[in-house]
This record gives sequence, C-alpha cells and structure tokens, in this order.
Amino acid sequence: MLSMQHISKVYRTELVETHALRDFSLDVSDGEFVAVSGPSGSGKTTFLNIAGLLETFSSGTYMLDGEDVSGLGDNERSRIRNRKIGFIFQSFNLIPDLDLFDNVDVPLRYRGLKAADRRERIEKALETVGLASRMKHVPAQLSGGQQQRVAIARALAGEPRFLLADEPTGNLDSLMARQVLDLLEDINEKGTTIIMVTHDPELARRAHRNVHVLDGQVTDLKPFDGGTPAVVNAGAGGGA
Repeated sequence: MLSMQHISKVYRTELVETHALRDFSLDVSDGEFVAVSGPSGSGKTTFLNIAGLLETFSSGTYMLDGEDVSGLGDNERSRIRNRKIGFIFQSFNLIPDLDLFDNVDVPLRYRGLKAADRRERIEKALETVGLASRMKHVPAQLSGGQQQRVAIARALAGEPRFLLADEPTGNLDSLMARQVLDLLEDINEKGTTIIMVTHDPELARRAHRNVHVLDGQVTDLKPFDGGTPAVVNAGAGGGA
C-alpha cells in the first residue's frame, strides 16, 4: 500500500538548513492499522504530509498503491490525494455555517460526481458513524466526539484506499477518544488502511503496529511481547 525508501526532507532558508526526515524508510501493508508516535519535532507531521502528498521531499522514493509518486506534479498529486487518501485532523476542520450533509459533500464536489452519487455516499458515510439522523445539524450543535465522527464521515465518503489521522483524539476526553478509536478499528476491519499519529500510548497499543519516529528516522516498537524496540534507521539529526 505504502512504501517509503530513504526519504529525506530538508527545509532551507538563507541561514538555516533543517533536516526534518533523514533516510526515512517505512512500509505499510494493505489493511494495516499503524500508529505513529514520537516527541514533538521528531518528524511525524512531515511524514504525514508527505504520505498524504501535501508536501514533496528532497530525496528517496515513495510508492503509493503500486504507483511511484516521487516525481509527480501538483495536479497529479491532487488527483491521487482526492481519490485515494482520506484525512482526519485533530481540529476537525468542519465548516461552521454548513450542516453535516454539506460538510461531507464539500470534497466530493471537487471530484465532479453526480448529485445522486454524492447523496448516496454522504448518507452511507453518516450512517457508518452513527449520525445519519443529524445530517441537517450544524457543527456547533454537536459534541466534540460527534464533530470528529463527522470528519471521519467526510473522509469515508470519498471511499479512500487509506486514511491518515493526525491526533484524531487530541481534542477529546478519554471516553470520546475510545469511541472514536472503536470507530476507526471498525473501519479498518472492513479493509481500509489507517495510519494514525498519536501521543496516547493506550490508543497506540490498539493499532496492529506501532512506529516510533525520532530525529526524522524510524524505530519499530513491539509493545505486545515486551521486547526491545528494533532500530530500523539509526543516526542523529533534527526533526520537524
């Protein structure tokens, strides 16, 4: 599904050169649920942005769903992102003046889908997250957990090959966080690949695999057998 090999990302200004990722390699199989953790500045967000084709990288190769996306231009990256990738953000990113139906509809309109097809997808997605009866409500009428479920519905409506979730429970209390994770697990069991950035060890343990990012490189964690983390890429450097 996703294969990054020897990825480097360097941010440059006139005075400073920051290495956000250094020789970063990671493979994620179709149907996996992978949790990515690490301290602030370790490179997690840079990795997620590159995985979602929101940023380019300085060197290395990136295969996504069997296609080499390393040298694609903006238009091609946008096309693949719109059709294959769903995004779930910590801050929900819902449009306050639109009801739930229209919030889920927004990204579908960019794909040129017919109205009837969009309606079917929206209603199915809102049903999946348990909010079909609230589709005419606006975000302010919902709890934080419900708003995050709308954000998940918006991602699901595009029928993505995989979901990228950036701290999806970061603004939720523990009960709502577990409910959102229950939903993500159910979505994953139905075949959607999920990569989730989280600082919460309890949530990370519920994923199939935990990947630790430090100084722009990867360490695979094996929390279930108590073994020592295996270093995949070793070395020092700066992160972003």
